[in-house]
Amino acid sequence: MVRIDKYLWAVRLFKTRSIATEACKKGKVMMDGVTVKSSRTLKPGDIVEIKDPPIIRKYKVLDVAEKRMGAKLTPEYIKEVTSNEELEVMELTRLANKMNRNKGTGRPTKKERRDLDSFFEGED
Repeated sequence: MVRIDKYLWAVRLFKTRSIATEACKKGKVMMDGVTVKSSRTLKPGDIVEIKDPPIIRKYKVLDVAEKRMGAKLTPEYIKEVTSNEELEVMELTRLANKMNRNKGTGRPTKKERRDLDSFFEGED
């Protein structure tokens, strides 16, 4: 048995334990459709749901761990069970947001600047 915030940090779903705790406080971490506190204990076989707009990602706990591990070891402790359709929706949403940049949102990126330069150099 291990605290959910500590487990989510240990299996590298969150960069720091405090970020995992904050996600629990904000209601982004659920079990059985109910938001959980960061002190909730986990056991193997539990399904953890994390809100990652526009979808809810689901993970099955295979084994518990209290200490942070290398990325190569995480498949032994956690398995993503989110459906492929939901993952496709998330990928399409991210691509759409990446392509649409509102006018006046700041300086262009390096790539955008190079594209602009090559476009205007061709007009001479």
